Amino acid sequence: MPLLTPQPSLALDTAQTAHNTLPDTLAAIGACTACAAKLPLGPRPVVHAFPQARLLIAGQAPGRRVHETGISFNDASGERLRGWLGMDHATFYDSGLVALVPMAFCYPGVLPKGGDRPPPPLCARLWRRTLLAHMPDIRLTLLVGSYSQNHVLGKCSVFERTLHFQDFLPQGYFPLPHPSWRTGQWERHTPEFGQTVLPALRQAVATALGRPITPQAIAHTL
Repeated sequence: MPLLTPQPSLALDTAQTAHNTLPDTLAAIGACTACAAKLPLGPRPVVHAFPQARLLIAGQAPGRRVHETGISFNDASGERLRGWLGMDHATFYDSGLVALVPMAFCYPGVLPKGGDRPPPPLCARLWRRTLLAHMPDIRLTLLVGSYSQNHVLGKCSVFERTLHFQDFLPQGYFPLPHPSWRTGQWERHTPEFGQTVLPALRQAVATALGRPITPQAIAHTL
C-alpha cells in the first residue's frame, strides 16, 4: 500500500501520542511524507537524535550534499560550524554526546534566485516537541541561524542575538548565525565574534558535554 500524506492535524496528534519511544519516533519521521509534494528530490529525513545526548544543534534544513549523503552538516557550512566549536568530526558525530536536529528534516530545494528554500514550518509542528521530549539530558541548545532562533525565541536580528548570547545562556540556548559563506564577511568585520563569542561558545559546549576544552578548541581561538 502506498504511503498516504497525513493531514497536518492528524499527523500532529499521531506524533504527540503514538510514538512513545525515540526509535518509534525516528521510524515515523523516516516514513513521513507530509511535505513530499513540495520537496524537489522527495523526502529523505536527516536527523541524528539520541536519548543520552547533552548538546543539541538546531540548524535550518539539510542542503543538497546532506540530502545525498544522509549526514547532517556534511558540507562547507558544517566545516565552518565545527571550526567555530573547535570540535573534531569524531566528537561532532558522537551519538553519546551530540544531537543534530534541524528545523526541517528534508532538503527543501533552492530559491529561483539561488540559496536554499526555507525549512517548511510543518515539519517542526509535526515532530519537534515529541522528538525533544525523548532527549531529557540536553544541557545546551545551539540555535544556528534565523529559523531555529525565531522558532524558539521569536523574531530578532540573528547577528544581534549572537553578540548578546549571554542573555540566553540561563535558558540553555546559545544563538549563532548560519555558518554559510555569506556569514564569513560579517565574521571578518566583527572581531567581537572571534574574541568574545567563540571562546564563550567553546566553554559552554565543554561544560554541557562534561569535558575540558581541548587543545584544538584553544588553537581555533588564537
